[in-house]
Amino acid sequence: MSNLLDYPLIVFILSFFILSISVVIGGLFRRGRDHDQSKREHYGLILAATLTLLGLIIGFSFSMAINRYDQRKNYEEAEANAIGTEYVRADLLPGAEAEKIHTLLGKYLKQRILFYTTHDKKILQQANATTTQLQDELWAVVKNSAESRPAPIIALVASGMNDVLNSQGYTQAAWWNRIPFAAWALNVLIAICSSLLVGYGMRDLKAEVIMVFILPLVIAISFFLISDIDSPRAGFIEVQPQNLISLAESLHTH
Repeated sequence: MSNLLDYPLIVFILSFFILSISVVIGGLFRRGRDHDQSKREHYGLILAATLTLLGLIIGFSFSMAINRYDQRKNYEEAEANAIGTEYVRADLLPGAEAEKIHTLLGKYLKQRILFYTTHDKKILQQANATTTQLQDELWAVVKNSAESRPAPIIALVASGMNDVLNSQGYTQAAWWNRIPFAAWALNVLIAICSSLLVGYGMRDLKAEVIMVFILPLVIAISFFLISDIDSPRAGFIEVQPQNLISLAESLHTH
């Protein structure tokens, strides 16, 4: 299910197809049956309640997706700030160590930008492996400097490097944080029930053929948008590493 949700267009097509079929099935159940006024009132009440619940669930899911998208953007900004701050703090170290940290941070920054921009799984795996290796090298430089010359200034540099490493972990956790499967299952279940009820309320599917597809289309568009925002790497709406790119450009100018 999580792999399917990484493809918003497929989510849209499947949602529209399944919900349209549900409307038709609901209409087939209604065929040949006519209800009195009291039953029609009960039906209208149930339909209104179901559609209201569907709207609330979709709105809640959309809010969840937006919050996760904003979280990924915020962590990208925090990661750029941490790297930039540590790059400046590295000047407090002796020349050779400062130059080594500058070089490693430059390479590290390229890998972090690649993490946001690549869509190839193999490249992503390689970038993650390189990132881990660079993190070990960066921490080794700071650790050796702290052990040989323990001082408040070195502690400041070590604290900045710790922020760099933590920011990458926070970013990765935010990219793993997706809308739960149970929330998607509830959306789909209520959407199918709503479509069945809408179809059941139609006396003649052929005469109301346009009405058959309106609700499925609206719901499918909603599911498409939610899955697109919630998918950090495969959707049309992506987090662009603007802050990291800007930082890389500013470092090249110095």
